[in-house]
Amino acid sequence: MEILTINGIETQFPDGVPATLRQLLEYLDINESTIVAELDNEIIAKDDFAKTALTTGQNIELIRFVGGG
Repeated sequence: MEILTINGIETQFPDGVPATLRQLLEYLDINESTIVAELDNEIIAKDDFAKTALTTGQNIELIRFVGGG
């Protein structure tokens, strides 16, 4: 079983982790334009989501900014 740690929670993927960060966001139903992604302590540019490969054991932080007042 493949595992990614997403926002501090180990998430199991029985069929293998998504191949790219963009595929992970699609799997999680997250609009990529609304988040900042960090992979193993490195911020990933939105333009690189589709080409950023994922492998089991990586740590991912997804941060969503919310407006308000």
